[in-house]
Amino acid sequence: MRHHIRKFLPDHEAIRANRWLRPFENTLLHPRLWDLNRHSAAGAVAAGMFCGLIPGPLQMLGAAICAVVFRVNLPLALLTTFYTNPFTIVPLYLVAYAIGQWVLPGAGQRFVPPPEWGDEGFHVWVQALIDWMAGLGAPLALGLVLLASILALAGYLQMRLAWRLYLVRAWRHRSRLRAARR
Repeated sequence: MRHHIRKFLPDHEAIRANRWLRPFENTLLHPRLWDLNRHSAAGAVAAGMFCGLIPGPLQMLGAAICAVVFRVNLPLALLTTFYTNPFTIVPLYLVAYAIGQWVLPGAGQRFVPPPEWGDEGFHVWVQALIDWMAGLGAPLALGLVLLASILALAGYLQMRLAWRLYLVRAWRHRSRLRAARR
Protein backbone atom coordinates (compact mmCIF):
# COMPACT_ATOMS: atom_id res chain seq x y z
CA MET A 1 0.00 0.00 0.00
CA ARG A 2 2.91 2.27 0.79
CA HIS A 3 4.20 2.05 -2.79
CA HIS A 4 0.85 3.12 -4.23
CA ILE A 5 0.62 6.22 -2.05
CA ARG A 6 4.31 7.17 -2.15
CA LYS A 7 4.20 8.21 -5.82
CA PHE A 8 2.04 11.22 -4.84
CA LEU A 9 4.36 12.44 -2.08
CA PRO A 10 7.04 15.11 -2.62
CA ASP A 11 10.64 14.20 -1.82
CA HIS A 12 12.90 15.87 0.73
CA GLU A 13 14.81 17.79 -1.92
CA ALA A 14 11.61 19.48 -3.10
CA ILE A 15 11.03 20.72 0.46
CA ARG A 16 14.64 21.93 0.78
CA ALA A 17 14.46 23.69 -2.59
CA ASN A 18 11.27 25.60 -1.78
CA ARG A 19 12.26 29.02 -0.45
CA TRP A 20 8.96 29.46 1.46
CA LEU A 21 9.42 26.22 3.37
CA ARG A 22 13.15 26.64 4.07
CA PRO A 23 12.62 28.34 7.49
CA PHE A 24 10.63 25.29 8.60
CA GLU A 25 13.10 22.79 7.20
CA ASN A 26 14.05 21.27 10.57
CA THR A 27 10.41 20.67 11.45
CA LEU A 28 9.08 19.68 8.04
CA LEU A 29 11.89 17.27 7.24
CA HIS A 30 11.40 15.16 10.33
CA PRO A 31 11.40 11.57 9.03
CA ARG A 32 8.18 10.59 10.78
CA LEU A 33 6.23 13.29 8.90
CA TRP A 34 7.06 11.59 5.61
CA ASP A 35 7.17 7.95 6.72
CA LEU A 36 4.23 5.96 5.52
CA ASN A 37 3.28 3.00 7.68
CA ARG A 38 0.03 1.83 9.23
CA HIS A 39 0.50 3.95 12.36
CA SER A 40 1.40 7.20 10.62
CA ALA A 41 -1.25 6.72 7.94
CA ALA A 42 -4.02 6.02 10.44
CA GLY A 43 -2.96 8.96 12.58
CA ALA A 44 -2.82 11.21 9.53
CA VAL A 45 -6.33 10.22 8.48
CA ALA A 46 -7.57 10.89 12.00
CA ALA A 47 -5.90 14.32 12.06
CA GLY A 48 -7.29 15.19 8.64
CA MET A 49 -10.80 14.03 9.53
CA PHE A 50 -10.76 16.01 12.76
CA CYS A 51 -9.39 19.18 11.18
CA GLY A 52 -11.64 18.91 8.15
CA LEU A 53 -14.49 20.41 10.16
CA ILE A 54 -12.54 23.50 11.16
CA PRO A 55 -14.41 26.45 9.65
CA GLY A 56 -12.94 28.44 6.83
CA PRO A 57 -9.59 28.03 5.14
CA LEU A 58 -7.79 26.91 8.29
CA GLN A 59 -8.42 23.20 7.79
CA MET A 60 -5.08 22.44 6.16
CA LEU A 61 -3.18 24.57 8.65
CA GLY A 62 -4.84 22.68 11.50
CA ALA A 63 -4.06 19.33 9.87
CA ALA A 64 -0.43 20.37 9.33
CA ILE A 65 -0.08 21.43 12.96
CA CYS A 66 -1.63 18.16 14.14
CA ALA A 67 0.68 16.17 11.86
CA VAL A 68 3.73 17.97 13.23
CA VAL A 69 2.62 17.64 16.86
CA PHE A 70 1.62 13.97 16.62
CA ARG A 71 4.38 13.07 14.10
CA VAL A 72 2.07 11.45 11.55
CA ASN A 73 2.23 11.56 7.77
CA LEU A 74 1.88 15.20 6.74
CA PRO A 75 0.75 14.90 3.10
CA LEU A 76 -1.92 12.33 3.95
CA ALA A 77 -3.24 14.51 6.78
CA LEU A 78 -3.51 17.47 4.39
CA LEU A 79 -5.15 15.36 1.70
CA THR A 80 -7.72 13.93 4.09
CA THR A 81 -9.16 17.37 4.86
CA PHE A 82 -10.65 17.44 1.36
CA TYR A 83 -13.62 15.35 2.48
CA THR A 84 -15.21 18.68 3.30
CA ASN A 85 -16.05 20.74 0.26
CA PRO A 86 -18.88 23.06 -0.80
CA PHE A 87 -21.16 20.05 -1.35
CA THR A 88 -20.54 18.27 1.95
CA ILE A 89 -19.96 21.07 4.44
CA VAL A 90 -23.61 22.07 4.90
CA PRO A 91 -24.85 18.49 5.56
CA LEU A 92 -21.95 17.93 7.95
CA TYR A 93 -22.75 21.12 9.84
CA LEU A 94 -26.43 20.10 10.01
CA VAL A 95 -25.40 16.76 11.51
CA ALA A 96 -23.07 18.54 13.94
CA TYR A 97 -25.88 20.88 14.98
CA ALA A 98 -28.23 17.91 15.50
CA ILE A 99 -25.60 16.17 17.65
CA GLY A 100 -25.14 19.35 19.66
CA GLN A 101 -28.91 19.68 20.11
CA TRP A 102 -29.10 16.06 21.24
CA VAL A 103 -26.29 16.51 23.81
CA LEU A 104 -27.53 19.93 24.99
CA PRO A 105 -31.32 19.71 24.87
CA GLY A 106 -33.01 23.10 25.04
CA ALA A 107 -29.75 24.99 24.43
CA GLY A 108 -30.71 26.24 21.02
CA GLN A 109 -33.71 26.84 18.88
CA ARG A 110 -34.87 25.09 15.76
CA PHE A 111 -32.36 25.17 12.92
CA VAL A 112 -32.74 28.20 10.66
CA PRO A 113 -31.28 28.02 7.14
CA PRO A 114 -28.28 30.24 6.36
CA PRO A 115 -28.90 33.67 4.82
CA GLU A 116 -29.35 33.87 1.07
CA TRP A 117 -27.06 35.87 -1.16
CA GLY A 118 -28.84 39.17 -1.75
CA ASP A 119 -28.47 42.33 -3.76
CA GLU A 120 -26.86 44.17 -0.83
CA GLY A 121 -23.40 42.86 -1.63
CA PHE A 122 -20.76 40.51 -0.33
CA HIS A 123 -19.97 42.35 2.93
CA VAL A 124 -23.62 42.44 4.00
CA TRP A 125 -23.99 38.74 3.22
CA VAL A 126 -20.82 37.86 5.17
CA GLN A 127 -22.07 39.84 8.18
CA ALA A 128 -25.45 38.09 7.98
CA LEU A 129 -23.65 34.75 7.78
CA ILE A 130 -21.57 35.57 10.86
CA ASP A 131 -24.71 36.60 12.76
CA TRP A 132 -26.42 33.39 11.66
CA MET A 133 -23.49 31.29 12.90
CA ALA A 134 -23.37 33.13 16.22
CA GLY A 135 -27.07 32.46 16.67
CA LEU A 136 -26.47 28.72 16.45
CA GLY A 137 -24.09 28.96 19.41
CA ALA A 138 -23.26 26.15 21.78
CA PRO A 139 -25.07 23.27 20.02
CA LEU A 140 -23.12 23.82 16.82
CA ALA A 141 -19.78 24.31 18.58
CA LEU A 142 -20.16 21.20 20.74
CA GLY A 143 -21.62 19.24 17.83
CA LEU A 144 -18.65 20.12 15.62
CA VAL A 145 -16.16 18.92 18.21
CA LEU A 146 -18.11 15.70 18.81
CA LEU A 147 -18.64 15.01 15.10
CA ALA A 148 -14.97 15.73 14.36
CA SER A 149 -13.97 13.31 17.13
CA ILE A 150 -16.31 10.62 15.85
CA LEU A 151 -15.07 11.05 12.27
CA ALA A 152 -11.44 11.02 13.41
CA LEU A 153 -11.95 7.80 15.37
CA ALA A 154 -13.84 6.19 12.49
CA GLY A 155 -11.16 7.25 9.99
CA TYR A 156 -8.40 5.95 12.25
CA LEU A 157 -10.07 2.56 12.69
CA GLN A 158 -10.97 2.25 9.01
CA MET A 159 -7.42 3.04 7.92
CA ARG A 160 -5.99 0.51 10.36
CA LEU A 161 -8.50 -2.10 9.12
CA ALA A 162 -7.82 -1.32 5.43
CA TRP A 163 -4.06 -1.54 5.99
CA ARG A 164 -4.47 -4.82 7.86
CA LEU A 165 -6.65 -6.29 5.12
CA TYR A 166 -4.11 -5.23 2.51
CA LEU A 167 -1.29 -6.88 4.47
CA VAL A 168 -3.22 -10.12 4.95
CA ARG A 169 -4.02 -10.19 1.24
CA ALA A 170 -0.36 -9.57 0.35
CA TRP A 171 0.79 -12.29 2.77
CA ARG A 172 -1.64 -14.79 1.26
CA HIS A 173 -0.58 -13.84 -2.24
CA ARG A 174 3.09 -14.37 -1.39
CA SER A 175 2.24 -17.65 0.30
CA ARG A 176 0.44 -18.83 -2.84
CA LEU A 177 3.41 -17.81 -4.99
CA ARG A 178 5.82 -19.73 -2.72
CA ALA A 179 3.56 -22.78 -2.81
CA ALA A 180 3.36 -22.61 -6.62
CA ARG A 181 7.17 -22.50 -6.93
CA ARG A 182 7.59 -25.74 -4.96
